[in-house]
Amino acid sequence: MPYIPHTEHDIQTMLETIGVTGIQELFDEIPKALRIESLEGIPEGLGEMDVSRLMLEKAAQDRRGVCFIGAGAYEHHIPAAVWDIASRGEFMTAYTPYQAEASQGTLQLLYEYQTMMAHLLSMDVSNASLYDGASALAEAVLMAVRANRHSHSKRILVLGSLHPHYLQTVQSIVRAQQIEIEVIPFSAQQGTVDPATLAAYDQQDITALVIPQPNFFGGLEAVDALTQWAHAHKALTIAVVNPVAMAVLKEPGQWGDSGADIACGEGQPLGIPLSSGGPYFGFITCKQEYVRQMPGRIIGCTVDSNGKRGFSLTLQAREQHIRRSKATSNICTNQGLAVTAATIFMSLIGFDGLKKVAENCYANTHRLESLLTQISGVERLFTGPYFHEVALRLPCKVEPVLQQLLAADIQGGIDISPYYDSLKQENALLVCATETKTDADLVYFAEQLKRALHSTV
Repeated sequence: MPYIPHTEHDIQTMLETIGVTGIQELFDEIPKALRIESLEGIPEGLGEMDVSRLMLEKAAQDRRGVCFIGAGAYEHHIPAAVWDIASRGEFMTAYTPYQAEASQGTLQLLYEYQTMMAHLLSMDVSNASLYDGASALAEAVLMAVRANRHSHSKRILVLGSLHPHYLQTVQSIVRAQQIEIEVIPFSAQQGTVDPATLAAYDQQDITALVIPQPNFFGGLEAVDALTQWAHAHKALTIAVVNPVAMAVLKEPGQWGDSGADIACGEGQPLGIPLSSGGPYFGFITCKQEYVRQMPGRIIGCTVDSNGKRGFSLTLQAREQHIRRSKATSNICTNQGLAVTAATIFMSLIGFDGLKKVAENCYANTHRLESLLTQISGVERLFTGPYFHEVALRLPCKVEPVLQQLLAADIQGGIDISPYYDSLKQENALLVCATETKTDADLVYFAEQLKRALHSTV
């Protein structure tokens, strides 16, 4: 909103009408121990002119450069038509299509999106979006606890190669529901989890196993063996996948003998710009037998009394629909605009186009790794196969090198050493090269990294 419509007089009149003396009385149900008296670091409000000037000054500080950062958010080419169509008023301003008779266009788009995601992941059912990839995984964990009737432990095994932010998000969300998260260490040599390490849990009650593919380091996990172990021990399998990678890797629905039970992840690679961190959208799919445990909206297709095809909200067991504690979701939201863009993106490039994107990402990252490891002191951190991210070991601290690369207009990856105790002494740099990078970009990065290391070491 460009302005706040209520004057102090308006606010006082409303408070008197409902019989309270101040706004704080409206929050008296919140225990005092949970309230914050003041917001440290939050400045006083500014006028519109001052805010406009501040934002212009901030925007002027932005620097364009060649981006080699991945780690869950990826710079892909987005055809101009994607956001030209998504920005049309009927899409831009649409929210949840509660009135099917007035929302057939939006419902059909969401139905097409669900169909595409189900095919891409080889799963039976998809919902119509979640907040982001990390919260989608948290919802998948909650869903698995409800769905696994064989388990009563609420114990979730998570591969240690999962994105650390995803792990933190899941732990924050499920902690209050007495769900136990146990992290399985990854191999210091391979950068993936050896399925043999799960033997320690053979005789234990495990609710679900979380498998990232590719993992945070870009590594490829032994998904078939891991899925087989989970199902042999009556645990559900939760896949956390990059949708672009699914165009060239085995999709979750084909893992093991019977496929993963739930597959989720971040949809940002499907036509969503980096945008300073969002908004993005999460996706979640599952086997048909678990559809009633799925959070969020599911769009169905049927025919009316005249035989015409129509769309409607089929399953929508959400908290705002008076289910309260019985709701299947606490944080599901409708990222409809982002999903609209993803649907248009997938429609435009098709499966063959998505496969070409994935192949070019793979080729560029392997080409980049080859160039960088020719530099003295630079080597791969892990030896296992990888997709479009690779972890490198530098001969010095990573952060000063990244700063020098930034001065050369290169966003040179991220320092992953702080995220893992086992990597704190490794000077570990994670780099990514998508299809947007040219050979000249890759060579320039190698030249500037060599220069930065020479001046740092």
